[in-house]
Amino acid sequence: MTLPAIGLGTFRLKGQTVIDSVRDALDVGYRAIDTAQIYDNEADIGQAIAASGVAREDLYLTTKVWIGEFRRDALPASLRTSLQKLRTDHVDLALIHWPSPDDEVPMAEYLGALAEARAQGLARAIGISNFTVAQTRQAIGILGAKAIATNQIEVHPYLQNRRLVAFLREQGIHVTAYMSLAYGEVLVDPVIRSIARRHEATPAQVALAWALQQGYSVIPSSTRRGNLAGNLEAAGVRLDEDDMARIATLDRGRRLANPEGIAPAWD
Repeated sequence: MTLPAIGLGTFRLKGQTVIDSVRDALDVGYRAIDTAQIYDNEADIGQAIAASGVAREDLYLTTKVWIGEFRRDALPASLRTSLQKLRTDHVDLALIHWPSPDDEVPMAEYLGALAEARAQGLARAIGISNFTVAQTRQAIGILGAKAIATNQIEVHPYLQNRRLVAFLREQGIHVTAYMSLAYGEVLVDPVIRSIARRHEATPAQVALAWALQQGYSVIPSSTRRGNLAGNLEAAGVRLDEDDMARIATLDRGRRLANPEGIAPAWD
């Protein structure tokens, strides 16, 4: 399945905040929504979708399985619970949120359980998130590269993750970039702002266009309707070679998602 280029991220959004964000996003044209079990907002998202009037077949829903649900007997059941909350009989994409810390659960066990969940019809496609090169190589050995729809990883101008991205491209595994705006840090970057002025675009649109032009999917979040609409329009911003080269110089290895006790040894 082809992943949508732009989706709505919902990290850190809960309750009425995420309900309003999903409602506004669907209203301005989003058709892909990304959530996770640990976000504790799947039920709110399900409520917002049900009230939107948008047909389920027109939506692309992604959720991510948390590390506490990796055992073979627990993972499919946890996905069924996610489906109940989302008010659907399947997600379009189910991801392993993080590799099991210290391999507490063997990768063969939880990836095998994820593949079984797909075989049961709980997810149309499966993938991984926050896997390093070595971990992705191991996952390929278990599932085969063709079975891995994406590796969802942190990518933005300050963390361009080039080694991992190059490996994923070699293997034909799609890149989904999260934290594309680096929690807003890139929005005040002089280089990004200069490029934005030249294109009569917003800094957010430039950062997203930079990712889109490299073939990544992006899942920015926002609680403001205007920003949601503006982010969606990033697909129409065309950066030239000079723009891309200038943004390439911004890479500083600035990693924002690095939870202690969970994050792997990064590339």
